[in-house]
Amino acid sequence: MGKSHAAALAILGLVVAAGWFLAQRALDTERRPVSVESAETTDRAGDRAGPAAPEESRRVPPDDAIVGEDVVYTPRDVEIFRETAEWAREQGLDTLALGDLMVAVGRRFVGNDYTPHTLDPPGPERLIVNLREFDCVTYVESVLALGRVIRQGGDFRDFTDELRRIRYREGVIDGYTSRLHYFSEWIAANERKGLVRDVTAELDGVTDDERIDFMSAHADAYSPLDGHPERLARIREIEERLSRRPRLFVPQARIGGIADRIRDGDIIAATSSVEGLDIAHTGLAIWRDGELHLMHAPLVGAVLEVSDQPLAVRITRIDGQDGITVARPL
Repeated sequence: MGKSHAAALAILGLVVAAGWFLAQRALDTERRPVSVESAETTDRAGDRAGPAAPEESRRVPPDDAIVGEDVVYTPRDVEIFRETAEWAREQGLDTLALGDLMVAVGRRFVGNDYTPHTLDPPGPERLIVNLREFDCVTYVESVLALGRVIRQGGDFRDFTDELRRIRYREGVIDGYTSRLHYFSEWIAANERKGLVRDVTAELDGVTDDERIDFMSAHADAYSPLDGHPERLARIREIEERLSRRPRLFVPQARIGGIADRIRDGDIIAATSSVEGLDIAHTGLAIWRDGELHLMHAPLVGAVLEVSDQPLAVRITRIDGQDGITVARPL
């Protein structure tokens, strides 16, 4: 059973006249296929933002950043890692199931700033470590890496190695296109690595057969692609492969019926009804007062939060999101 093509067209019809604004509004100002590569969008008041920042205005690392051959971090990132790891071990949290540990660690960052474009400073592709501010994907990646390294008793170097393993297709940095830009591929790649398990089938997921080509269709909005035909060609190859790969999702109307099978710390990927885009937003499942909520980095101008509304309600009230895919950390 596939998604309703008519429903997708209806959503697109609301915004197609505004061109790039199509993607901006439909994604609830939360997420692009690359999380930080494309344009950030509106705030809660609906003010429209422009397309992706040009090369010269992409975010530059802080003055105190330590820039290695393939990694960038600050002394404060090292401090945050050590403080978080020491706190977790003192509390005995390193003995918890990984999902429970991730919820505990993730809560420590609630209130931190949502910040876009952190992964794309000028220069060659490097692992950007930033525990000071997040977008919705870097939050999930960082908390997963923290949880795994805390349980293993590792240090900051182990954390950077784990984050690299999570963020890049083969765990190796080989240019911009080696990063896992589409989150459906992020789940599949990290399942192959044994880091997560896609449990959507166990939640009565149905087939999502929409084609994936959002990045190549909007290449001029991605600074690392604009003017780089070899990168664009590689992105198109990736999109072709992803479009052929079966994907499952739980439609929004069914989330309430399967919520009790979702665990604390499960990775929630809100599927997109925007043409060519697989996932619109990501976060962590968290149970609160008997209801399933989302702990996430929501949008520009806001901070990390636990959603006020239960997940099933939240998804139905956001244009451009039509269901969920769920991955369980291992």
